[in-house]
Amino acid sequence: MATNPYFNNFNYAGEQNLIEELVLESIKMYGIDVYYLPRTLVDTDQLFGEDVLSKFETAAPIEMYIKNVEGFEGEGDFLSRFNLEIRDEITFTVARRRWDQIKTEKILSEESWNLLQEDGDEIKVEDASGNNYVITSSRPLEGDVLYFPLTTKLYEIKFVEHEPVFYQAGALQMYDLRCELFEYSNEEIDTGYSEVDEVEDLNSTNVLFYELLLEDGSKLLNEDGDSLLTEYDVADVQPTSDNNFIEQKQLDILDFSESNPFSEDW
Repeated sequence: MATNPYFNNFNYAGEQNLIEELVLESIKMYGIDVYYLPRTLVDTDQLFGEDVLSKFETAAPIEMYIKNVEGFEGEGDFLSRFNLEIRDEITFTVARRRWDQIKTEKILSEESWNLLQEDGDEIKVEDASGNNYVITSSRPLEGDVLYFPLTTKLYEIKFVEHEPVFYQAGALQMYDLRCELFEYSNEEIDTGYSEVDEVEDLNSTNVLFYELLLEDGSKLLNEDGDSLLTEYDVADVQPTSDNNFIEQKQLDILDFSESNPFSEDW
C-alpha cells in the first residue's frame, strides 16, 4: 500500500529551502560568532589513535547558536584527588549551508576591506583559502576546536550530531557540536588571530619558544645540530608555578641548587 502521491511532504524542494533559510536567519539573529580551528595531525600514534604533536594553524570565523540556554552542562567544577578540574560542556548548532560556504569564501581583513572600498573595486567571494584559514573537511570533525570569545576559552568537539532535528520536510539543515572544555597540552596555535593565539602564549611550557634566532628568522644551531636556547626562568615557562614565591619566602624545603641536595644537612 503506497502513500497518497498528492500529499507527499518530503520531496518539495521549495519547502525545504524555506526551512533552511529560517534556520540560517535565526542563527544570525540569536547566535554568536566563534572561531573554528581544524586540527592538523603531525605524528599520529597508530596504537593509541592520538597525536600529541597536533597543531592548529588556521581559524575560520563562523556564527553558531548556543543550545545550552541555561548555562554549561557536564560535571562542572569539582575537586579531584589531584587538583581542581573544570569539565564544562556546551552544544553549538551550525547551519549546514554556512559550513559549506566557509570552505570556499574568502574573508577579507579590515584593512583590505577599507582599501577596496576606497578604490571602488567590486568585492568578490573567491574560491580560495581565506584570511588565515583553509577548511577542507565536508563536515565539522571530532577533535577540532572552537574558540568561544564570550569566555575566551577553547572547546574541543567530542561528537558531531548530524540529525539533531530529524529530517524537517525531508532534509537536514544543521549540525549539533557537543563540546567539552579543551585541555591544552602544548599544541601549537598559530592562526593569525591574536585573541586565539594568546591561549598558547599564556599556557605553553614549550622551551623551544626560547630558541635563539638569526636576523632572517632561522634558528641558531650548535655543532650537533641542536638549537640554542636563551636563558629563561622556570617561572616564565610555567606561569602558574610558585618558584618566585618560594624563593622569596626562603621556606625550609630541599634546595636543589646545592651541590648535593641528598645530603643529611637539610
